Amino acid sequence: MNDESSGAESKAVPPLCPICRLRPQTEQYRPFCSKRCADIDLHRWLGGVYAIPGKPEEEEDETPASPDDAGGGSR
Repeated sequence: MNDESSGAESKAVPPLCPICRLRPQTEQYRPFCSKRCADIDLHRWLGGVYAIPGKPEEEEDETPASPDDAGGGSR
């Protein structure tokens, strides 16, 4: 038997909206299904709900030099 002849590939289900997971994506608001879901996603980004993990910041051992110390010489 051949998997290609089974017909399963011809009835592909469109991807669902990542916010509501109920309706298929629409071309106008892709990858969302509506303006509402697109706005919910934007609000989550702006509110800091989503975050991209990164390396933790290392604390510097020395304090930054002040502009007065940059001269290097005494008067």
